[in-house]
Amino acid sequence: MSDPMEHLLNVMATLRDPVRGCDWDRAQDFASIAPYTIEEAYEVADAIARNDIDALRDELGDLLLQVVFHGRIAEEAGHFSFADIARSISKKLESRHPHIFGDVQSTSEHQSDRWERLKAAERSAAGADSALSGVALALPALVRAEKLQKRAARVGFDWPDPAGPSAKIAEELAEFVEAAQTGDRQNILEEAGDLLFAVVNFLRKHQVAPEDALRAANAKFERRFRAMEQLAAQHGDDFATLSLDQQEELWSQVKLSES
Repeated sequence: MSDPMEHLLNVMATLRDPVRGCDWDRAQDFASIAPYTIEEAYEVADAIARNDIDALRDELGDLLLQVVFHGRIAEEAGHFSFADIARSISKKLESRHPHIFGDVQSTSEHQSDRWERLKAAERSAAGADSALSGVALALPALVRAEKLQKRAARVGFDWPDPAGPSAKIAEELAEFVEAAQTGDRQNILEEAGDLLFAVVNFLRKHQVAPEDALRAANAKFERRFRAMEQLAAQHGDDFATLSLDQQEELWSQVKLSES
């Protein structure tokens, strides 16, 4: 039996073959595949969150397919090959771990700082012109906001303690309320963004990842909402036809049952 990785590469080459390949696969390019790549990464995260190991195996395979797909498109265009991708990440990992692959002596508490310095040096060598260079535009907005703030903090642009971000939330909330009263949709959107950005900053100062916090809140809301629907059904009621007061009563029952 051939090496599984080699077999996968051959399968993709066949799918992209101009004569006997698949019409859909041949029609794709970097841009058309990118949304699928992002989606597969989220499905990996979902399998992990559900602790579904079988699903994790399958979703990692789907994600690996995306890397192979991009690599094949690049190879056909003469840019680079899958082997170049593997060599590049291996080189990067070795250069970022000189305490493992080199002769640098370091304690674990210094490794995080060194990692960030090495990444910054790599960005500078690649022509970065700002401390914010390289923060991917395609990241979820909450994640990107946190990364932008962390980058700014590394060069000293940061509140010294959580009191600053806390006051900023109050300020931005007042500005949002004022904007909402004007009815100017663009201004409302801008002030809403400022408010969310301030909240991210506040959470960051408390070492809370906003994306993780909101994901947990989403899961809790979904769990409780479904439980409300089930309670209503047990009483022979259609949840959607209940009054808000009745729905709130069910919400309170669900919360109490979880305490």
